[in-house]
Amino acid sequence: MNHVSVPVAAGLQTFLALDFGLKRTGFAVGNRLLRTAQPQGTITAEGDARFVKIAQHIAEWQPDALVLGVPFHPDGAEHENTVRARRFSRQLQGRFKLPVFEVDERYSTTEALQMGAKDADAAAACIILEQFLRSIA
Repeated sequence: MNHVSVPVAAGLQTFLALDFGLKRTGFAVGNRLLRTAQPQGTITAEGDARFVKIAQHIAEWQPDALVLGVPFHPDGAEHENTVRARRFSRQLQGRFKLPVFEVDERYSTTEALQMGAKDADAAAACIILEQFLRSIA
């Protein structure tokens, strides 16, 4: 996990995090003030259906920005899903016109499972968002 300080505009307060997967996408919501996140479930939609569900979460939570977990190999090397997640990040930004912050999400699902999470994808999104919130400059 990298703990580099991320410059984020002060006006961005509420964040919706996504743990991107090909079949499942976990969600969490959190805010800058408390620097905590709450899991918000997982969707099992693909393609355009996934964006419909994401739009529902955005309408409900009205986030100032999105945070997306991007997977890497343990040694930090990129792989096929790294490329897919980055493409998904660009699609999110284009569709919803919100800033998208990418976070290295290595081990977030493993950590969620070790914590006994019932919904590992939503818990991973929560871990990703809390990591991001701790890194905000």
